[in-house]
Amino acid sequence: MSTTMRTYLDWNATAPLLPAVRDALVRALDLPGNPSSVHREGRIVRAEIEAARRDVAALVGAEVAHVIFTSGATEAANLILSPAFKMGRAALSVGHLYVSAIEHPAIREGGRFDKADVSEIAVTSEGTLDLAALEQALASHDAAKGLPMLALMLVNNETGIIQPVEDAARLVHAAGGLLVVDAVQAVGRIAVDIQTLGADFLILSSHKIGGPKGVGALISRGEVMMPKPLIHGGGQEKGHRSGTENTSAIIGFGVAASEALGRLDGEAVRIAGLRAVLEDAMQTVAPDVIIHGKDVSRVCNTTFFTLPGLKSETGQIAFDIEGVALSAGSACSSGKVGESHVLTAMGQDPKLGALRISLGAATQRADIDKAIAAFATIAGRRKRAVQAA
Repeated sequence: MSTTMRTYLDWNATAPLLPAVRDALVRALDLPGNPSSVHREGRIVRAEIEAARRDVAALVGAEVAHVIFTSGATEAANLILSPAFKMGRAALSVGHLYVSAIEHPAIREGGRFDKADVSEIAVTSEGTLDLAALEQALASHDAAKGLPMLALMLVNNETGIIQPVEDAARLVHAAGGLLVVDAVQAVGRIAVDIQTLGADFLILSSHKIGGPKGVGALISRGEVMMPKPLIHGGGQEKGHRSGTENTSAIIGFGVAASEALGRLDGEAVRIAGLRAVLEDAMQTVAPDVIIHGKDVSRVCNTTFFTLPGLKSETGQIAFDIEGVALSAGSACSSGKVGESHVLTAMGQDPKLGALRISLGAATQRADIDKAIAAFATIAGRRKRAVQAA
């Protein structure tokens, strides 16, 4: 998305608000009723929320009744990553949480599990979950303590690499366990179906697909088995998440979900073409540039690259000065720019530094040209510095 001076290429951090979503938000702000009220005004708001629930469910092939709205993906993660579940009225214990080594911080923190009950599963040098390591960990799981749970992202937020979720699901379910899938970076970029994936739970975030910030969802494949609530109160969201619903944000989320589903196929081809132009130019300008995950399956919009000799923080500032907004990985750590745990997990030296360019619905060829020009300037500056040393 271009302006006269700036080019925004950080869609994995947050996608700019879609015009249709903005219109829906403004309209929703004028709805006076509380969705829990039984009068007409309350019923109107409730109907809007349920329409949004249908749209979010449709985005991932889920049952409408299985969508729980939250304040975002982080809350959804903290809700579902719990050792305490119920199956119907019976208590059910999850004894251990396994997380891939490349998970988002919201998952790596382990939710409501004690640190001693959380283990990391390695990834391969290509950045995909090591299925043999997962199988070994599940074989060693102490079933007497409760069920195993695996948390695995469908698409890595830094590299864009697609994870073998369906294979992992078969292993986890064979061990009698549960699979939680962070689909935040996947929806709107690839087709996502909760049944096909074999996920027991999906985590979504509105602002990654052009919806408002501050709203997300936890979606279950069934509704018999659910975690102990994280937020108690009036029993909203069928008792799974109390508190008056953030009506305007939820309505906007529904519109964003509908738009993401509608533009999926055509946008993927267009954006993949733009990324190919970008990466080819980068490799021409600086043949030593490392594009992480280039030879494995990635979503179409993400380029995670290392320019040897360029630190992440320095590179991010340099691109910003050139009028290009990109990131050094996850944007969910209070603005900190540090070493990439994803590169570490892939067996690479995180001190090399890496930057992420991520494209979206409004990205045009002019944005790519601006990024290429900025990259050439920065790479040229690096080359002159090396020659002068």
